[in-house]
Amino acid sequence: MKIGELAACLPEAVLQGDREVDVTGIAYDSRRVKPGDLFVCIKGFRFDGHLFVADAVEKGARAVAAEQGSMVKDLSVPVIYVPDSRRALGLLSACFYDYPSRKLRLIGVTGTNGKTTTTYLIKSILESAGYKVGLIGTIQNMIGDKAVSAERTTPEASDLQSMFSEMVRDGCSYAVMEVSSHALSLERTAGTEFDIAVFTNLTQDHLDFHSSLQDYLDAKTKLFAELGGSDEKNKAAVLNADDEHSIYIAENSKVPVITYGIEADADYRAVAIDIQPEGLTYCLEHRGEVLEIKLPITGYFNVYNSLAALAACRAAGVELAAAVKGLTSAPLVPGRLEPVNLGQDFSVMVDYAHTPDGLENVLKTIRGITQGRSIVVFGCGGDRDKGKRPVMGEIAGRLADVVIVTSDNPRSEPPELICEAIGAGVERTIGDKPWEIIVDRRQAIRQAIMMAETGDTVLIAGKGHENYQILKDGIIHFDDREEASRALQERLGQQ
Repeated sequence: MKIGELAACLPEAVLQGDREVDVTGIAYDSRRVKPGDLFVCIKGFRFDGHLFVADAVEKGARAVAAEQGSMVKDLSVPVIYVPDSRRALGLLSACFYDYPSRKLRLIGVTGTNGKTTTTYLIKSILESAGYKVGLIGTIQNMIGDKAVSAERTTPEASDLQSMFSEMVRDGCSYAVMEVSSHALSLERTAGTEFDIAVFTNLTQDHLDFHSSLQDYLDAKTKLFAELGGSDEKNKAAVLNADDEHSIYIAENSKVPVITYGIEADADYRAVAIDIQPEGLTYCLEHRGEVLEIKLPITGYFNVYNSLAALAACRAAGVELAAAVKGLTSAPLVPGRLEPVNLGQDFSVMVDYAHTPDGLENVLKTIRGITQGRSIVVFGCGGDRDKGKRPVMGEIAGRLADVVIVTSDNPRSEPPELICEAIGAGVERTIGDKPWEIIVDRRQAIRQAIMMAETGDTVLIAGKGHENYQILKDGIIHFDDREEASRALQERLGQQ
């Protein structure tokens, strides 16, 4: 593609140099530049791509995109000067790949909790209805039936557009993706045209990145404020009527709003809810109809996730009966209340809950389906929102029968100090129930499993599907499910 054609895709761009230069790829990391690439200079949190332009050109970059006012000078290749290089990366990538999101029915899911499960449920419904579906999210990316590892919830803009392009080539007609607040703030979705946007909920999280809860909400709202494009008639915003933040989002949405909920009146409402260890059932009220819904996953919060998925798929054109059928065959989502069962007489579950609201929801679910005690093992990540540590401690102390505080991706912080901050919250609500700090996560999981009795439930929370620990000195392999299995084998004498 000619650099002049790419520059024409950008408002307020100024191109200096030969407009006829051919570009064969787009890169934002100078270490990954290939001959023929356009190198887009991104100002990151640790490094500024403008400082590595010479390296990129030496590796074969045929052109550069840089921010206006930068010190990129005297290059032997054309330069596109732009107001915002992050946004430019998305717009350039969409143009380069011929706007692939416009060739898909694209559903974006945003919110603090429930994004992953909701996307999996949407995918299940669409596939049950006969469509080929792409998936982009926290656990993995799917291009047709091909799994691709996921480094972050929402990929960087050029990787995202490349993935959409591959989905189109592979024959996908739908795509569903998790859309994080980071991605929206950092313009990773610039150039992406969504058809349907889903809001799950908003509670405290990521306040190490966002300046306030309002800033966090504004980032989420951006997905809905920009929902529109070439055909607004077939677009919709799907909002949780039981979350007060939906009012603000609806006020900023340009497209029709569809609601779902349990407490409030909603277009899709669940009543007569029954939560059991092996799954859940409820009655769906929609336009005078009442349909029974059965899901092979449990948890009160999954009622909301399934309602969101139903509403989104109906907005996408799936018949209600087909959508309900797709829910009944929904798969178990890795790391979301995932059982670890080696034949023991108590339950062990691994869950991704890493926010106050997420931990509270899953502990309430555990309490409702457990005959004996609930034993929770959890921690909080280092170099992240410190305010939620004592809050999560208070929640665990209030809702669990036994609390073990441990390490969870401490990064550069001393894990002992993180645990102490959580412990301060536990002490405020735990009363005379037992609790302790075991910094070593492997030992904490082992301790919980060794103390469990018949009918108890051990909940290992915070990491879910993740198979690593981020420590001060690097990343090591660590999987809560593997550790739980190892401890169970020891207890049951299976080693």
